[in-house]
Amino acid sequence: MRSFTAVEARRARWANHLLGGSGLTPTEVVDRAVALQGQDLPAVLRAIAMRSAPGTTVDDVRAAFDRGELVRSWPMRGTLFATTPAHLTNLLSLTAERIHRSTTKRRAELGLDTATINRAREVLAPHGALTRTEVLALWTEAGLAPSGGRGYHLIFHHAVSGLWHWGVFRGKVQLLTFTDRGRAVEDPLPEIVRRVVASRGPMTESDIAWWLKLPKTQVRPALDGLTEVSVEGAPAWVAGEIPDPGDTGVTLAPAFDEWILGYENRDLTAPPAMMRALVPGKNGVFRPPVLVDGTTVGTWQQRTASRREPSFELTEKVNAATRKRIEAAVAAWPHE
Repeated sequence: MRSFTAVEARRARWANHLLGGSGLTPTEVVDRAVALQGQDLPAVLRAIAMRSAPGTTVDDVRAAFDRGELVRSWPMRGTLFATTPAHLTNLLSLTAERIHRSTTKRRAELGLDTATINRAREVLAPHGALTRTEVLALWTEAGLAPSGGRGYHLIFHHAVSGLWHWGVFRGKVQLLTFTDRGRAVEDPLPEIVRRVVASRGPMTESDIAWWLKLPKTQVRPALDGLTEVSVEGAPAWVAGEIPDPGDTGVTLAPAFDEWILGYENRDLTAPPAMMRALVPGKNGVFRPPVLVDGTTVGTWQQRTASRREPSFELTEKVNAATRKRIEAAVAAWPHE
């Protein structure tokens, strides 16, 4: 069994995450990873672009959604992910029933009985792709009172059922799009687990089960065919060849990136003090991380319409040369 030091494990993860880019298209990047955290739409577009072939832009990623190659939905839990139509179908075949059971109480609290849920679907059936605002307006006209979280939950419920997803764009606004439902493959879990680990490993069994929101007893048989290793003495798993990129230097990642959110235990790449800096309000809003050889050392902000210059804030100490490299990376970030 191969033993990884923390440094070796971070470098292997960095390579598997494609944080240095790749020769892949946006669709190939997402297909390889199964799904990427997509709660923040601009962030996930950047996360896909930076993992793709050199020169790939955020507009190229949007185009993959417009072609129907990529979709955004709730495949595992109440968090949006970018994925492919095939992966969405296969994931929901494993998780949808569990998600619906876990939200039974919430539906009752919102007064969403079966008749209301069915009526929401019927109201949108004659229409094409719609913005969230348009969806809520149609439901309001139909007397479904979508305020107070009812509208969000109706969208979520039917997405988990496989009826629709966030797909094509109108400008920079993503539209609710009816899903052309395919059939799940028989026993999709082993291949899903292999891809998840290949694109994020080393991962622990707990990390894998947490990411999929499935019981460990269900995930464990799917580990057959993977390679067991140890990271600082603790058991973990990898898939395929183990990359060794050497010192990975300075890397910037978008907010909500899988580099942080792809694991139940994040201590390997972001110790507790750093996690407090990444989520300063403890409100689930993750800032973009600055990495130095796989260790998260601070956060950064890109330029926007209201912020003329990018900036960064370090939590961990770095030397003067590394600080200059961070300054250069922030100034050169291409995925506006």
